[in-house]
Amino acid sequence: MGQLIITIGRQLGSGGRHIGRQLAEQLCLSFYDKELINISSKESGLCEDVFEQADEKKKRALFGNWFGLRSSLMSGDFQVNSCMSDESLFQIQSDVIRKLAEQQSCIFVGRCADYILRENPRCINVFISAEIEDRIRRVSKMMNVSDDKAKELIRQTDKKRADYYNYFTNKEWGVAKSYHLCINSSLLGEDETLKFILKYIQAYNECDSKT
Repeated sequence: MGQLIITIGRQLGSGGRHIGRQLAEQLCLSFYDKELINISSKESGLCEDVFEQADEKKKRALFGNWFGLRSSLMSGDFQVNSCMSDESLFQIQSDVIRKLAEQQSCIFVGRCADYILRENPRCINVFISAEIEDRIRRVSKMMNVSDDKAKELIRQTDKKRADYYNYFTNKEWGVAKSYHLCINSSLLGEDETLKFILKYIQAYNECDSKT
């Protein structure tokens, strides 16, 4: 099959992360979601909390947003009293994503990976959405919260992801022209959505082998 990179954008409650992990298992690919925070921490020497605070969060200021992290920043036995910009953290994580994509076939969930790897000819970008009723039901069960709370979490999380993506990519989160394949998991269900994406990847590889 050759090298293959898949990026997955997803609405909260669409099942996108689960589908991504299943894809990784079916195709025997490495899978990266929250794992990127741990790797970025090790690569930079900054603690994971730094990346957790900036992870797919809303851009808090248009120009340079600086946040100070004093006692919580640790690098080995050395305490760091410093400030990091969102742009700096994004650059560190982007470098990690590019490095991993050069080394192996893999799947990335979120974190603007489709934009970061936009020059990689073996990258397939997928966005997974779902109907709001299904999303509420899934989030309510997953987080053990009421339907009203689940709906508010969905609203807040989608806005944060959109703000983060739109700021760093100058594209539009969830809009079809930003991806190769957009699919609504409510139409087929998670299992059949997984099969559909697998067929798409197979067709992509067959077309690519002919060129």
